[in-house]
Amino acid sequence: MSALTRFFFRNELTCRSPADVIAWWETRRLPFNVAIGATGVFTYAAAQLILLMPPRPMPIAFAPSLVIALVYGVLANVCYTGGWMAELWLRKSLGRDTETVGPTLFRYGFAFSAGLTLFPIAVASLLKLSLVLKAIL
Repeated sequence: MSALTRFFFRNELTCRSPADVIAWWETRRLPFNVAIGATGVFTYAAAQLILLMPPRPMPIAFAPSLVIALVYGVLANVCYTGGWMAELWLRKSLGRDTETVGPTLFRYGFAFSAGLTLFPIAVASLLKLSLVLKAIL
């Protein structure tokens, strides 16, 4: 089994108790934060480069961006904690047949977080495209 498979999936025999479930999630919190943080740095740099291109380069506002990034990081971790809480609630409510829900929640949450973090690139691109079209027309 590859490291990537072990990261996104789990052997259900190892997560029998609520403590095991929480431990599985928490061992992935730091890599999750590093991956989403790196995606955020990439997004910030790419969006700033897009906005600096002509026509009419737009000013870079670093301080508000830093505050937004910190708030985003805190909210991402609150939602991350909601993942293992949801898994424990589903296990209690629906029984042991829901053992695969945790890794599924993790994978979808990871993909959603990365996509949401990359979204400002699309916004900056559309903003710049509108300025280019306005200059041409």
